[in-house]
Amino acid sequence: MNIDSLIGSYFRRSNRRYMSFTESPAGTCLPSPDPASQYTLYLHIPYCVVLCPFCSFHRVKFKRDPAKKYFQALRREIKRVTDAGYRFGELYVGGGTPTVLPGELIRTIDLVRELHPVQGTSAETNPSDLTDDMLRDLRGAGVSRLSVGVQSFDDELLQEMQRLEKYGSGDQIRDRLQHAQGVFDTLNVDMIFNFPHQTEASLNRDLHILVDELKVDQVSFYPLMSANSTRKSMLRTVGSVDYARERHLYQIIAGQMLANGYTRSSAWCFSRQPGMFDEYIVANEEYVGLGSGAFSYLQGSLFASTFSINHYLRLVNAGNTGTVRRRDMTQRDQIRYYLLMRLFGGSLNRAAAEARFDGSFQRTLWPEIAALSAMGAIWESDGELRLTENGYYLWVMMMREFFIGVNNLRAEMRRYIARENAIMLAR
Repeated sequence: MNIDSLIGSYFRRSNRRYMSFTESPAGTCLPSPDPASQYTLYLHIPYCVVLCPFCSFHRVKFKRDPAKKYFQALRREIKRVTDAGYRFGELYVGGGTPTVLPGELIRTIDLVRELHPVQGTSAETNPSDLTDDMLRDLRGAGVSRLSVGVQSFDDELLQEMQRLEKYGSGDQIRDRLQHAQGVFDTLNVDMIFNFPHQTEASLNRDLHILVDELKVDQVSFYPLMSANSTRKSMLRTVGSVDYARERHLYQIIAGQMLANGYTRSSAWCFSRQPGMFDEYIVANEEYVGLGSGAFSYLQGSLFASTFSINHYLRLVNAGNTGTVRRRDMTQRDQIRYYLLMRLFGGSLNRAAAEARFDGSFQRTLWPEIAALSAMGAIWESDGELRLTENGYYLWVMMMREFFIGVNNLRAEMRRYIARENAIMLAR
């Protein structure tokens, strides 16, 4: 086992300690907001036309009538947290595929922007939705960043992902992206690397299309993540993940992106200019997630909304939020989470960290900081801890394991669905 595998295994074990909900579901209301703060709002739309075999996000097969009822309930939940005093400065809409019902999505974004001083709005979509009408309507609703799930331009890989038939070939997707260029402040393309059958030639072709042909504003290159809930379907379709070659593929990506004028917004997001990016948890420590399957992080606690859509509708229509479970983190875990997220963005200000944790940041994490320094992952300059090139890949590994932990947490929440529905029917 090489050093990367050992490190990945360590973080996998570490995540198990706090990426679970073991407490009683009692007291799961969101806490009262700080009236002086503006929060980030994430809205989860769980509907997809195609359920990709590698995806561990909370998603269900799209059906028009249930999806319409869901959007209506989501708007009620937005009003509920607004009445509770929350104010939002940024909005992210993800899924699933938020654009499955464009009119409902626009109404939902309009409501948030009507109630809150939103400065930036990011929404996700798939290549088949890049139509003139969709682009115009999203831009008119104030969407400043559109993130398109492409994953690869390789037709064989798209076939393995079961995306080729629905979303088109790599050439068709490239043409649609070209058509969408310049409509939004930021057009982001989501890609995945380290597919079992992905070759260096295939990856280099993807990079050529993105950087040389399309010159897209932003690219998020996610490592392929294998969660417990998707392992069987992945083995059946895309194959078994080999983490031993992940570092090499990441170095190819980073080298090409940086050489062509992109800078890192995070360890795996590359941008031509500053702006919003998917990992909103990097710049915004606290955030509110609404909708079935959403998570919130507030006042040192992680909150989860029900993954049962029927339960979610019942809760919201009764005047509640969809929040059903809570995990209180120790101060040490809060500080470790802060370190993880800030350095994922490339740097951490020591003075700000000490102020945030009442002078206990260095005292609490000195072993981790010393180990990272010894590994050549971080260096310090002008009061900032900064990632080295080696550190950037280390953070890709750590965030990969963090999100695998989140995906396993999603699987845990899905196991509650039957019990929640049984309780609901018994009332």
